[in-house]
Amino acid sequence: MELVIVLSLSLLPSAVDSLISLLTAPLAGVSAFVYANVQFIEQLTGILFALAPIALVLYLARRNGEGLQPFGLGTGTLAQDVPLGLLGAVAVCAVGAVVYLAAVSLKINRFVVPVPPLGHWWTIPILVLGAIQAGALEEVVVAAYLIRRLRQLRWSGPAAVLASATLRGSYHLYQGWGGFAGNFLLGVAFGTYFVRRGRAWPLIVAHATVDIVSGLAYIAFRNHCYFGACIR
Repeated sequence: MELVIVLSLSLLPSAVDSLISLLTAPLAGVSAFVYANVQFIEQLTGILFALAPIALVLYLARRNGEGLQPFGLGTGTLAQDVPLGLLGAVAVCAVGAVVYLAAVSLKINRFVVPVPPLGHWWTIPILVLGAIQAGALEEVVVAAYLIRRLRQLRWSGPAAVLASATLRGSYHLYQGWGGFAGNFLLGVAFGTYFVRRGRAWPLIVAHATVDIVSGLAYIAFRNHCYFGACIR
């Protein structure tokens, strides 16, 4: 497992990308079906390799004897965690949609297309898988793992939450300052929940659900304008 994780975090993605690139070369005998599905393979492998940091967290947790429970990933309360996550997603979608459209209309945020390439049979499946991957990656690494480790370093709960939220906001700066602010506030809310409840599954479910709903909403409502913000 250690070998696979190290390679997945370093050179294996490049090796796989190089192999996939051969499928796009105009070689005799390669069918059109193969060419048509190269993009799907690229999307799928990108999702799989993006899960490598989660594998590293799980590996370190088991090797150190901590197990999954301190990171909020125990499965004993999944029956309660999933509904809580869905409820959280409703709240995030309701508030986030208004804030996001307002930020775009005020030109302090870029409009970001939250979907894979459109018009393919695999658009929706990849959208769903990508949302699950993004939700798991961010909540396991940025919420659960980071806050857990900072707390072990004697950081206070609020300080650990603010550090996690700042990191979350910073890698959304490509969306503009509105993206930073919205994700910072989301990080504060999610981080506070993790510190108080010690559960990561509701955060993963909420995040993945929000991303899925956002992607499907874009597909359904693109080429329309709302509150001065046009969805293209």
